[in-house]
Amino acid sequence: MKFIITSTGSGERLWPIARELYPKSLLSLRGNKSLLQNIFELAQGVVKPNNILTITNIRQFDDTLFQLKKLYSKPLVIAEPMSKNSAPAISAALNFLKGKRDEVVVILPVDFHIENAKAFSTAIENAAALAKQGYIVSLGVKPLYPETGFGYVHVKEKLKYGFKVDKFVEKPDINDAAKYTKENDYYWNSGIYAGKISTFLNAIEKYSPDVCKDFSKDMFDENNKIKYEYYENIPSVSIDYAVIEKIDNLAFVELNTKWQDYGSWAALYNTSEKDSKGNVIQGNVIADRVKNSFIYSSKELVALSDIKDTVVVETEDAVLVCDKSRVSEIGKIYKKLKNQNDNTAMIRKTVYRPWGFYTCLNGSDGWLTKIITVSAGHKLSLQSHNHRSEHWVVLEGNATVILEDEKHTLNKGQSIDIPVGAKHSLQNHTKLPLKILEVQRGDIISEDDIIRYEDMYGRVK
Repeated sequence: MKFIITSTGSGERLWPIARELYPKSLLSLRGNKSLLQNIFELAQGVVKPNNILTITNIRQFDDTLFQLKKLYSKPLVIAEPMSKNSAPAISAALNFLKGKRDEVVVILPVDFHIENAKAFSTAIENAAALAKQGYIVSLGVKPLYPETGFGYVHVKEKLKYGFKVDKFVEKPDINDAAKYTKENDYYWNSGIYAGKISTFLNAIEKYSPDVCKDFSKDMFDENNKIKYEYYENIPSVSIDYAVIEKIDNLAFVELNTKWQDYGSWAALYNTSEKDSKGNVIQGNVIADRVKNSFIYSSKELVALSDIKDTVVVETEDAVLVCDKSRVSEIGKIYKKLKNQNDNTAMIRKTVYRPWGFYTCLNGSDGWLTKIITVSAGHKLSLQSHNHRSEHWVVLEGNATVILEDEKHTLNKGQSIDIPVGAKHSLQNHTKLPLKILEVQRGDIISEDDIIRYEDMYGRVK
């Protein structure tokens, strides 16, 4: 059995904490591990880690590898050149595994939590038994409340290991969702699917051939990244719309455990512990006469009075206020920001890296200022930039700087210039954090303007 973890979305419904360059899959929403790491461990409880394939976006490829290497030394990760929704991602992953056509594969999204790993394993065994009979199997749970962001399955005929699906409804309106919630034979679709690799591929080729046109083993380069030309003209469509709604061999297996969706603020509210007034409150918050609301503060004080049924989320560079019943509309705000090339859709002011983190202070055309914090014993890659120069000032700690093969030691208050094109590395060989002020200047200011030559975190390809 193989597992495919799909970690390709941006998590737009969790804006503003999720951004395109650091999506929800890499965030730790519960506990110390990210959603991606939690799902990998869940799969690892069923199969050996070398049977787990993760597909991600090219922009998250390095961060995905770094996180998974904390759990397994040689994770198998492939990358899309651009986001094209779940159907192309799953099709690409299946083509990567095409040599194992008769093997059962389980497709796992990253935006959920399973409370009982043993119950999950049992459900997967039942789904695998149905998959071997030629079914594509959906796994899900009884609906707890009307939710327009989920797909629903209507079951009818009882099978040995589950049910035959009579109807699949993808994201119904609120009235239909309310009706389905009251009926006993409707279930939420969790987005987890199982089937033989050949069954999936045949269904995609039959019902949505444009999604996988010309896909082959040749579509991957030597670093398991999908070549741009294979993705450029294919449609962006979910696996539910492309295949699941259309097939007649869909079966269903119930997950007999608590399943928590982390796909939206409403889902987080519904699955979180609440205070006596029905509120979920995290961070620096003062609430007076507030009811049934989700309030999140990353840093600044958020003070609220006389509101109810509201989502309020504060980050360093954005504040979201939304009626709790309308959180599904947040994706429209996200898309509007992207269309305006607004950085708040792309990246947060504070960005975490394997070596520490940086916080963007201010910037405009041709310049950007950051505070860079390097953890004790860590260092940035040996790199260069084609379009920008940098000026570093040590604020706290002691810095070791490699600049064109020369080593410089800088103490608090000292500075150094990094010219355009120069090979350089910032290193912290001490037992205390290193903090510097960085000023970037250039015709292009972009995180993509990095050429790496050496890197202790394996990001040189």
